[in-house]
Amino acid sequence: MIQGIPENIVVGSHVWVGDPELVWIDGLVLNINGEEAEIQTSNEKKVVSRLSKLHPKDVDAPTDGVDDMTKLAYLHEPGVLHNLETRYMINEIYTYTGNILIAINPFQSLSHLYDANVMQSYKGAASGNLTPHVFAIAEAAYRAMMTEEKSNSILVSGESGAGKTETTKMLMRYLAYLGGHTAVAATEGRTVEQQVLEVRKLSKSGLWLLFCLHVLALVQSKNNVVMSGNISNPVLEAFGNAKTVRNDNSSRFGKFVEIQFDDLGRISGAAIRTYLLEKSRVCQVSDPERNYHCFYLLCASPPEEKEKFKLGDPRSFHYLNQSNCYELVGVNAAQEYLSTKRAMDIVGISQEEQDAIFRVIAAILHLGNIKFAKSEETDSAVLEDEESKFHLQTTAELLMCDPNVLEAALCERVMITPDDIIKRSLDPLGATVSRDGLAKTIYSRLFD
Repeated sequence: MIQGIPENIVVGSHVWVGDPELVWIDGLVLNINGEEAEIQTSNEKKVVSRLSKLHPKDVDAPTDGVDDMTKLAYLHEPGVLHNLETRYMINEIYTYTGNILIAINPFQSLSHLYDANVMQSYKGAASGNLTPHVFAIAEAAYRAMMTEEKSNSILVSGESGAGKTETTKMLMRYLAYLGGHTAVAATEGRTVEQQVLEVRKLSKSGLWLLFCLHVLALVQSKNNVVMSGNISNPVLEAFGNAKTVRNDNSSRFGKFVEIQFDDLGRISGAAIRTYLLEKSRVCQVSDPERNYHCFYLLCASPPEEKEKFKLGDPRSFHYLNQSNCYELVGVNAAQEYLSTKRAMDIVGISQEEQDAIFRVIAAILHLGNIKFAKSEETDSAVLEDEESKFHLQTTAELLMCDPNVLEAALCERVMITPDDIIKRSLDPLGATVSRDGLAKTIYSRLFD
């Protein structure tokens, strides 16, 4: 119906009316007085609402909902929400709206929806012939790419905790199933690990190359069964994910994943572009959220690792102790650290490179513990105490730079003009801002 104009609402009509607790509730119109109506709701209450605020209810809709909401008699907010809720209650988490797939996070494992038999059933199936599924979207995009010989895109959007990351994994898994079913690696005598190493040699994209490697890891070379694809996940989630209010493992960035196929529809490569990394989280964390997982994992590393990086309890670091949340339910940080290291080994990151990565992570933690105070003679910033000097020295050692140069970089602003180089001392607040800016830049560069 047109916004603000009720559609054939009369006494006896079944309608949806706004409710402060349930958002919408169904009811029956008892009486109409001018622009207002009295409604008997399904929870046995009587409410009065303006006619313009009511929406008609389709009493002939199936009790188990419809799999495509274009089939609804009324495509308005309460009708859409009721249909999604009805299907969700019977574990039907996918629903179409035309060629758009709506997915509701089940917050439980539904592994039977994603096994090899389900993938086989969607392979080659025409759109709409089977129940709504993320595999159907991937199938449609793949077939359109093959028949039209044009690139296709799948947009995955939603709020934090909606399940975007898991949905992306399922899309990649199915595309890997299609593109690796006649595995190139098997026909050419190359293992998945060898493909991973070859791709790595050709790329200079940093940590998020691992997301591309994840695609190759999904393709197996035995019995045409797709692997679980957990090889690089610990690394991806350690550096790009953090706990938020709604989600303990929330991706804090946007990404564009490109999977490349050859003329025969086989995976030939992959690329990744990341957008809008939440750099502010490195320095500012609100309770009960957390910083990026990698910081806590490193603090839970074996004693020799912590001694090498001069680390201790996460509660002792400013960038972590702004929140009272240090652990995740059901997650053993020490084991996750070892899993991350093993994943790095598998995808070919050398021990030297791993040490460099974790050196940077440790340096950021020590950098955050450098505090500034006013100089006794001027308002310029100086290191506050011996503890700050220790953390400055440690940061410089980990970053392999001169501690005096690092201190000057934090406490001074340098302006370059055509004629001269001007150095201006910062006050303690300015030095703190400079410190946090450096931490965010270092993490961003590591991430990219």
